Amino acid sequence: MKIERNKSLKKHNTFGIHVKASEFIKINSEKELIETLSVYKEKNIFILSGGSNMLLTKDLNALVLHIAIKGITTELQSNNSVLVSANAGENWHDFVQFCIDNNFGGLENLSLIPGYVGSAPIQNIGAYGVELKDSFVSCEALHIHTGEKKIFSKEDCNFGYRNSIFKNELKGEYIITKVTFRLTTKDHVLNTSYGAIENALKEKNTTNPTIKDVSEAVIAIRRSKLPDPNEIGNSGSFFKNPVISQENFFKLQKSHPDIPFYKVDEENIKVPAGWLIEQSGFKGKRWGDAGVHAKQALVLVNYDNASGQEILELSKKIQQTIKEKFDITLETEVNII
Repeated sequence: MKIERNKSLKKHNTFGIHVKASEFIKINSEKELIETLSVYKEKNIFILSGGSNMLLTKDLNALVLHIAIKGITTELQSNNSVLVSANAGENWHDFVQFCIDNNFGGLENLSLIPGYVGSAPIQNIGAYGVELKDSFVSCEALHIHTGEKKIFSKEDCNFGYRNSIFKNELKGEYIITKVTFRLTTKDHVLNTSYGAIENALKEKNTTNPTIKDVSEAVIAIRRSKLPDPNEIGNSGSFFKNPVISQENFFKLQKSHPDIPFYKVDEENIKVPAGWLIEQSGFKGKRWGDAGVHAKQALVLVNYDNASGQEILELSKKIQQTIKEKFDITLETEVNII
C-alpha cells in the first residue's frame, strides 16, 4: 500500500474543489482494505469513492482511503431473475451499461448518475421513478474499526428518500465493498411514467421500448439538463425535493397556482426544489466562480476555482430565500464535509 501525503483531491470530487488530504491511499482490493484498516486502525479515516455526492469545504486532516475495488459477477436464479454483484470501485454508469448490454433489466432509469457503486446504497440513488432499493438485495461492508465483514439486507439498510442507515445510525462506521442486485432477464417491467421519458420515446417513434431505449432516453434527458462534471464542476442535484403536507401545499397553491407537484400519499405532496429555486430568481446566476446552473436550478456549479465554502454559502442563501418566500425548508442531498 502506497501512502501519498498532502494529496490534492481536486480530481477526486466532481465539484472539482481543490482541497488536500494529509494522507491518501488508493485501495484496489478487499485484501488491501483489510490490511490497511488493520495497520492504520488508530488513524482518523475518511472514505472516498467517486466523490460525486459531496462538497468538500476544507482540507482533510485524515487518512483518505480511495475505494477503487473492481469486479462484476452474475448468478442466474431462474428464467427471469439474475443476481448481479458489483464491487464498490465500479463506475455506476458503466455498471448500468454492463447490465443493459447483458439484457438485465431494472437499473435503466438510473443511467448516467455519477459516482461509484459502493456509495450508491448510502444515498439510495434514484431518478425518473426508480430508486436503488427497488432492485437491491444486499451489500457487503467492512467495519472501519474492527475490520469485521457484515452483510446488510435490504431491510437492514432502512432505505428512505435519498437516505439509508449508512447516512444515519451507521454513518462513518462501515465501508461498503460489494453490492448485489436482483434484475430481470426477460419480460422487463419498464418505468416510463415520467413525462420526460415518454416524450423522449415518442420523439424517436418508439412504441415498444426496450431497456436500452429507456436508458438512452434517460441519458439524453440528463445530458440536456445537467452539466457534465468533466466540463463544469458539480455534484448533480444539490437539494432534495421537499415533501410537504397536503394542507400546506393547498395554501401554497392558492398563491402559486402553477406550482408543479407529485402526490406521495394521501397526506403528503412532493414539490420540485428546482422550481422553487427558479421562482426565487437563482437560476443561471453566478457569484464569482460559484453559481446555479442555467438549465437546471437544482444544480450548483463550480465554474472554475470556487472554494467549497463559497458553494456552501450560496446553498445557504438559497435555503434562506426559499424559507422566506415559500415557508419550505430545503434539505441538502449532497454531503457537506
